[in-house]
Amino acid sequence: MALTAIGTRPQRARGRGHLAAKSLGGRTRLAELFQEGAAKIRLPETFDSSMEAVIINTAGGLTGGDRMDWSIVAGPGTRIDVTTQACEKIYKASSDTAEVGTSISVGSGARVDWLPQETILFERASLSRRLDVELDETAEFLAIEAILLGRKAMGEAMAEGLFRDRWRIRRSGCLIHAEELRLDGDIAALTAKSAVLGGQVAFATVLYTGALAETYLSRVRPLVEAHMAGASQWKDKLVLRLAAADGFALRKVLIPVISTLRNGAPVPKVWNL
Repeated sequence: MALTAIGTRPQRARGRGHLAAKSLGGRTRLAELFQEGAAKIRLPETFDSSMEAVIINTAGGLTGGDRMDWSIVAGPGTRIDVTTQACEKIYKASSDTAEVGTSISVGSGARVDWLPQETILFERASLSRRLDVELDETAEFLAIEAILLGRKAMGEAMAEGLFRDRWRIRRSGCLIHAEELRLDGDIAALTAKSAVLGGQVAFATVLYTGALAETYLSRVRPLVEAHMAGASQWKDKLVLRLAAADGFALRKVLIPVISTLRNGAPVPKVWNL
C-alpha cells in the first residue's frame, strides 16, 4: 500500500483579551472581562480608586504566525494602569510574522496608562505590532513602548529580522498622533547609523496626551538631558524618545520619567530595576 505524506501545520499561539471598566462609588470597577487562548488578564488588588491590569501571554513568547489581540475600554471617570507580567520575548521565526494588536478606548475624565515591560527581539525575529487609541476630549493617556535588540548581558543580539510598530491615536475622532517604525533586513547595520540608534540596542518611545503636557515637559527634560534622549511638546501632547546601551541603562532613565508622568506614582509592582 502506498503511503501518502500528510503535511502538518506548525502549532501557533493565539490569544484575545478584553477588559472594560466603569466608575462605581468613586472607584474603578470591572465591567467586562474576556480572555481566550494564550491571553490572560489579572487584576491585582489596589489601595486607591484606580485599577491595575496585568496582561499575560501564557505561551511564554511569540514567534512567526502567532497572534495576540488586546482590548481595553476605560469608562467615564475611570483610571486603569495596564502592564505586562514580564518582558515579551519575540523568538526566531522560521516563517510568517508574529502579530500583536492593541485597542484602547478612554472615556470622558478617564485615564489609561499603557505600561508594558520591554519587548525583546531575538535574532531573526519577525514582529508586526499596532496600537490604536480613541480618546475623549477630556481623557488622559500615557503610553510607553520599549524595545531591546537582544539581551546584551547574555551576549545576544538581533542582527537580522523584522520589527514594525504602528501607532494611531485619536482624540474625539481626530488623529493627533501617528507613527510608523520599520526595522527590516540587516538591522545591525541600520541601527549602527548615527541617524537611527548610533549603535545602541535599547530604545523607547514615551507619549503623554492630556492637560498637563506642558507642565510635564519642564519636569522630564532634566531627567533625560544627560542621556541619548529628546523630549518635545505641542498643545496637549508630549513625546520622548530614548536610547541606551542595554536594558538596564534604559530602565534607569525610564522609571523616573514614568513616575514623573504619573504625578509621582511608582511604576507597577511587576516592574523591577
